[in-house]
Amino acid sequence: MSAHDVFLLGGVFPGAAPAESLRRVVSYARGAEAAGLDGAWVAEHHFIDYGANPSATLMAAHLLAATTRIQIGTAVAVLSNRHPVALGEEAATLDALAPGRFRLGVGRGGPWIDLDVFGSGLDRYERGFEEGLELLTRWLSGEPEVAHTGEFFDILPVRVMPPGAGAPVWVAATSPDTARLAGRLGLPLLLGMHAEDEDHLALLTAWRREAEAGGHDPQGAEHVSTHLAQIADGPAAVGRLRASLTELLTRGVGQYVSLKPGRTQRDHAAYVDWMIGRHAVGTAAHVAERLAASAERTGVARQLLLVEGLGDPDAVGDNIAALGAALSGTPRTAAEAAAS
Repeated sequence: MSAHDVFLLGGVFPGAAPAESLRRVVSYARGAEAAGLDGAWVAEHHFIDYGANPSATLMAAHLLAATTRIQIGTAVAVLSNRHPVALGEEAATLDALAPGRFRLGVGRGGPWIDLDVFGSGLDRYERGFEEGLELLTRWLSGEPEVAHTGEFFDILPVRVMPPGAGAPVWVAATSPDTARLAGRLGLPLLLGMHAEDEDHLALLTAWRREAEAGGHDPQGAEHVSTHLAQIADGPAAVGRLRASLTELLTRGVGQYVSLKPGRTQRDHAAYVDWMIGRHAVGTAAHVAERLAASAERTGVARQLLLVEGLGDPDAVGDNIAALGAALSGTPRTAAEAAAS
């Protein structure tokens, strides 16, 4: 049986200040819980309108306090910008405060100016992700004391406080190398929206081979995949989604500052068209069928749903409520979901 969580960018859409965009994330998470969905995962970005939330773990802490039932995850906390021990301490704290509800998703991030601002540097982005991930997982493994000597981190023996044995970690993977690294550590994958199911299957195959070789159960991980999900009853609604997402991507992603010159810019309009064609956009029945088909093809039963595409908070709230109804089989309006 599939689980369905919302994936919340916190994008700064026209007419909203960044602070309002952050408050909307809280509202959407509460709406997801009311609609009967299973969780909410939050993105992390720096210095751009594509996402106003600069700390996925800080937002996760707030959402854990603002909800009572659903799982709350990070998609993702950017490990290249963070000290693994500091991130591990935050994850262990959230797991202690809300046992069983917090999910730590981490990723490499991109070669953005964040690396310079936070002092981690391009070298760590390019070569230090493996070491950082290994140190993070050791910190959350239940060991009472951790020491480490490596290229990017040197840590004298130090007590793990609070203990972090209960906090699970997911790894965002877009390449076979990262999938194999996660498999070797026995960490499940967090798969993005930008690739076809067949590409995800290739990453999962690489993961399983490495996991089995490392003594981990190749079938035992709860991988997650991310999907654009919009209930849109007709061409006009799809057109509004296309215009809104294209505007956010063109403006927000266009604000990235790269430390590597010569990077090519994506055709955002074409990318949005591809996403709408590939993902779960259409009638409630079509959305449910498309998500079920992807889960069947890939074997990934936990799906993160990007629900904010229309930007307008009322429209997003209606979409969350409609998704809850479509995926649970119980029709409800947004007002009914909020009142439940």
